[in-house]
Order: sequence, then structure tokens, then C-alpha cells
Amino acid sequence: MHHSGMAFGFLASTPLTEHVPDPSGAVTLHVHRDSHVWTWAAAVAVAAELRRDLQASPRSRLLVSGAAPALPVYQALSRAPLDWARVDVGLTDERWLRPDDPESRAAAVRHSLVVEHAAAARFETLTLVGRRIEDAVATANAHAHQPTQVAVLVLGDDGSVAGLAPQSPDYGRALASQQAYVALDAPIGADEAPWARRISITPAGLARVRMRVLLLRGARQRELLEASTAGGGQGALHALQQAGGPLQAHWRP
Repeated sequence: MHHSGMAFGFLASTPLTEHVPDPSGAVTLHVHRDSHVWTWAAAVAVAAELRRDLQASPRSRLLVSGAAPALPVYQALSRAPLDWARVDVGLTDERWLRPDDPESRAAAVRHSLVVEHAAAARFETLTLVGRRIEDAVATANAHAHQPTQVAVLVLGDDGSVAGLAPQSPDYGRALASQQAYVALDAPIGADEAPWARRISITPAGLARVRMRVLLLRGARQRELLEASTAGGGQGALHALQQAGGPLQAHWRP
């Protein structure tokens, strides 16, 4: 689109963001002044990493969360002038639904990211019609052996990352798993009650990703990140910081 190249170039060079490095080197916190800057700055960061990878490799792989807060970032990213035909897009987690179900994470990503320029990307769903959840997890773990350049994750107010929610009865098992993806029971709550089963990437799976981007919003989520960085802990957020390179956290008020 006519505006997209201008927006990408403008925001890549305009100082609307404060960068707060973590002394431990585990996290770089990018503090954005508002939702507009947050959206475009995160999209620019992901696009730049994919562009670097495409210059050196025949294909690049991007994993994304289908959670609602990330969708504006994907809409911006879809307009990036990349060679999207050489990009594989996969999911970090999914509800146990048909991939064309409107409540699925796949549907959210298909309608927000795999459009515009990014419509040329190859999109991989986690669920398959007529297959058991165990088969879907096995396929996801096979795909996870491919090099992955970027993963985009969303932090929840409860400390959840991807499909790893602390209230899940399988939370500890998922955190400790050496597999890249696992099946787990979702926590019973107003938000997730209709979807009792889920597939999620694990910290072990995220450790294989070269660049991890974490999207967070509001005071509560920043407090969770800072507490995890300062005081440690055993949850998904802490595990994410301990595995792989520095976590690129993008926050807005």
C-alpha cells in the first residue's frame, strides 16, 4: 500500500521509543509512548529481522501467537515490503479446533497477517481436520526442527505466554518438556472454558528461535516482566528469559 513503505521508513528512524537494557542481558525492554508507536515499532523490528534472514537464506520462518493484542502488529507487518513468498508462518499455540473455525488462532492470524503483501507467505496451521491432537503435536514437533528466525509472543495479565497459562493443570509438565510443542488442558475460566484442549510451544521450543519478541501492555504486565527479571521465578516468563538470546520486549502504557 502507498502508506506502508513510508510508515516503515519513518518509524524505523524516529525516536519515539526508550530502550531499557537488562543488566543480566536476558531482556531488552522497548518502552513505546502509545499504541500506534508500539504497533509499528514491533512490526518494523520483526520485518527487519526477516529481511536480514532472507538476505542470507533461501527461506525464513516466523512463529506468531494468535492472541488478540498482537493482531494490530500483524496488520502492520503484513504491509512490509518483504519477499513473503519465501516466508513460512506458523503458530506458537492453538485451541483444539478446526483450523477454519472462526474462534481458532489460525483464523485470527490468517485474517490479520496473511493478507496484503504477506498473503504470499506459506501458512502452517497446528490443527488438521480428522487428526488426533497427538498427531498434530507430532507434526508440530517435526516442523520445529526447521530453523526459526522470529517468534512473536503475547504476555497475559496472569503471566501466560503462548498457550502456557499458570492455571493449567499441565503447566509444570509443559515448562519442563524437552519437546518443542505439547498438548495441554486449558485453565477453566471465562475466557478459555469452551476450548478445553490446546497445543502450545514450550520454553524448549522457544529456545531454538533466534529472535523472540514479547508484546506487553499496561502496568500489570510491565510489573510481571520486571519482577521476573529481578527476582527470578519458575514460570513461563522466567523460562523464556533463560533460554536462547535476549528477549525483545515491546511495552506500551
